[in-house]
Amino acid sequence: MNKPRPTGTTRIQREKREAIFEAALDVFSENGLRGATLDQIAARAGLSKPNVIYYFQGKEAIYTELLESLLDIWIAPLIELSDSDDPVEELLTYVRRKLDMSRDMPRQSRLFATEMIQNAPHINDVISGSLRDLVDEKARLIKGWMKAGKIAKSDPHHLIFSIWAVTQHYADFDVQVRAVLDGNDPFETAPDFVETLFRRMLTP
Repeated sequence: MNKPRPTGTTRIQREKREAIFEAALDVFSENGLRGATLDQIAARAGLSKPNVIYYFQGKEAIYTELLESLLDIWIAPLIELSDSDDPVEELLTYVRRKLDMSRDMPRQSRLFATEMIQNAPHINDVISGSLRDLVDEKARLIKGWMKAGKIAKSDPHHLIFSIWAVTQHYADFDVQVRAVLDGNDPFETAPDFVETLFRRMLTP
């Protein structure tokens, strides 16, 4: 994880904070905030509980920082979606990046999904504010492409939702996917399928 380095801290302190964040990501993605404990986080980080409390007031403080960093990562590909002479490829690039994130950062995706299932108590202001504004902005861009006949017509908001749903499924339901595929790695075949799916949907 790429966390901002707190000012005025030593290398050892930064390393311990990083260890706590990594451990907490495991624990929260497996158990959610309610099911997680500081004892679990400390054990996973190889630290004592008092050592964890030295850096954070409680599990809520760790959870909040994790979510904030996750949101920055999660929305970055959408922010970079921009006007293009080839909007089909622009959108497919977004699809690929989201699928890559599911492959490379499944814990982060599951943590975010768990927060959504619990009605997003820690980030509701963000998803109903700045995230909504960002999605509206990109939906207007996509609608413009549709009006110009550059991509097939559909509901731009639901198009974005469908990209999220398809790509994040491979992280959030990893156990189910791998069980159905008899333990095979879904990312060996998913990229080609997902790209073909959205290319056919988008091509006018």
